[in-house]
Amino acid sequence: MADVVIIGAGPAGIFAAQELAKRSDKLDIVIVEQGKDIVERSRSGRDMLVGWGGAGAYSDGKLTISTDVGGQLSTLLNESELLELLDEVDGIYASHESSGGLYTVEPDDVARISARAKLAGLIYVPTKVRHIGTENCYTILKNMREELRSRVKVIFNTRARDILKQGGRVTGVSLEDGTVIEARAVIAAPGRVGSSWMSGQAKQLGLETRPNPVDLGVRVELPAVVMEALTEKAYETKFIYYSRTFDDRVRTFCMNPYGEVVRETMGDILTVNGHSWARTRTENTNFAILVSADFTEPFDDPIGYGESVARLANMLGKGVIVQRLGDLHAGRRTNPSRLLRCLTQPTLHDATPGDLSYCLPYRILTDIVEMLSSLDEVAPGVNSAHTLLYGIEVKFYSNRIKLDRGLETEIEGLYVIGDGAGITRGLIQASCSGIIAARSVLRRVE
Repeated sequence: MADVVIIGAGPAGIFAAQELAKRSDKLDIVIVEQGKDIVERSRSGRDMLVGWGGAGAYSDGKLTISTDVGGQLSTLLNESELLELLDEVDGIYASHESSGGLYTVEPDDVARISARAKLAGLIYVPTKVRHIGTENCYTILKNMREELRSRVKVIFNTRARDILKQGGRVTGVSLEDGTVIEARAVIAAPGRVGSSWMSGQAKQLGLETRPNPVDLGVRVELPAVVMEALTEKAYETKFIYYSRTFDDRVRTFCMNPYGEVVRETMGDILTVNGHSWARTRTENTNFAILVSADFTEPFDDPIGYGESVARLANMLGKGVIVQRLGDLHAGRRTNPSRLLRCLTQPTLHDATPGDLSYCLPYRILTDIVEMLSSLDEVAPGVNSAHTLLYGIEVKFYSNRIKLDRGLETEIEGLYVIGDGAGITRGLIQASCSGIIAARSVLRRVE
């Protein structure tokens, strides 16, 4: 038995546990985590996404302090409340010695970049960003583990099977080994890797949901000098584009100046991502271009759609595919000899030279090509033949579950938070969601 069970030890789950432990020394708090403790994890395979810290442990720790970016908490909280919470979470990360630097774009630069973006058909989203760095992010999450060690019980290498309820109230969690933990409150923070599980639980529990789009696209890598005029001011520069051909929403995401491209393993699927260190630099900058694919009736499985596209790329490339933009425009596959002549040397060395047009749907590929052309007007060199595209990058989110302001579901005592729950899309809002749910739990159980 426990007072509170938290499913998942990513940033959302960690911040929920921190808030509960900080505000009450009487609660019995248990975290169930399918992966390993942080000191046992590695930067390979399944360990990249599961374990203490979740996917955040090996991210580069970008905190985008904006109500417009990184999630949908702004639909539940008013702007001033959310900004106050974002600053509070930033302060928690900043309290650690290895908290990194804060980047804020000056008003004159915002006006100048916005004007150039409009001429190119882009919307510029100015943001305040703290960049912690991959090695520092790991250290901070490791420190948080030590801070909670004596207050929170963590069950590692164990999957939650089902969330249990009786009538309209949550009663606990069953684990895959048959154990049942009875609880007064359950906070589900499954992370993106648990998005399919969360969607299944929502259906099983009869929760009201609506589909979230799946974000599908490529990771772009190019010489850092191409983006330097933008990244030296804002670190991460965010643009939104509505495609001419299909009017789809396309966006840049997770920009990593002087960073590197990495593989991610999600079950039996290999996808691509990027990060950057605090103290080590490459010669390249990488970022994602993602298309939000929204579906209407009768189709209601955007996660399955994204998985099928990623599996197709894996089948063709035996993993991640890399292609020169010039070869894509020419309608030909990038082969090893063409890649060797590329002015942009890839930082992901085991990607397979190939042709992304064989696996990316025409609509999504058209959107990406159009946005690259528009970005070139803001940062000349983006649309170069020597720009590299890696695929597939895909961001899965559970169907968005109906939640109240405290992130409680229609089932009394059940809270759903973080990226895997479809309510956030980044490190800082995921952390915020943990605090919101914890405070709501405290009002109920104390």
